[in-house]
Amino acid sequence: MGDRLQQFILKTIGVYINALSYVYPKEAVRLAEKYISEPRKGKLNASDLPDILKDNRHINLSLNGHNIQTYRWEGNKDIILLVHGWESNAARWYKLIPILEKSGCTIIAIDAPAHGLSGSKWFNVGKYSEFLKVAIEHFKPKYVIGHSIGGTASLFHQYKHQTPEIEKIVLLGSPGELRIMVYNFASIFNLKKRVIGLMEKKFFKDHQFNFETFSLAKMAPFIKSKGLVVHDRTDKIVSYREGKKLAEAWEDVTFITTRGLGHGLQDDDLYQKVYDFLFDSK
Repeated sequence: MGDRLQQFILKTIGVYINALSYVYPKEAVRLAEKYISEPRKGKLNASDLPDILKDNRHINLSLNGHNIQTYRWEGNKDIILLVHGWESNAARWYKLIPILEKSGCTIIAIDAPAHGLSGSKWFNVGKYSEFLKVAIEHFKPKYVIGHSIGGTASLFHQYKHQTPEIEKIVLLGSPGELRIMVYNFASIFNLKKRVIGLMEKKFFKDHQFNFETFSLAKMAPFIKSKGLVVHDRTDKIVSYREGKKLAEAWEDVTFITTRGLGHGLQDDDLYQKVYDFLFDSK
């Protein structure tokens, strides 16, 4: 009964947004973006941080008045930047960080917009890539590791800015097609094509991409960094086909298929393979 009630509520919200689009289209888009872009979880309390984030240096950056929260594990070599996904935060890297520390590299983890201790009420891949631009210009990482949409934002940043200092990029379970993400969201609320079109018009105004052309597989041929793409066949959040399509389009890439790890891909053996990719064959 609980699931049926929730579905009814979501569809009712969709009916309202659909109707509103004919009278106040800007408000309809604002409401649609609120439901797609406002995370329900992933925020952190500065006075009660997860253990992995307590004993390190916190560095605050900013963009347009919004705080960009980063965490630093000091090393004496190159910089690794960790980029988490939707409704998460920098603490999601608690298994990977001890493995990466063996390299002697300095590790930086970032909280996404509206996540962790970072500012902003809204989150989308374009805004995330803008946060990453600030962090990358400040820290100048040699390696970037992104999970889920954090990986999407990382590759989008590299496509836009072609930062030569970034030699290797690791994408873990990252969605590659914005069109699929948007239409999956629209189906939950039963949004009409008119609303989707209004959302797409605003996205194009903000980022010069429409939903169809925002594709990691179309960006990948322009990426000069070496890549590692990891995707699990049992991922229920992002289709395995998206990871495979991305890997096929990226010239200098290694593709790892897993089974049974799901979307989270939290696994010590897998993380050792990530380590080997970064440091064993430069």
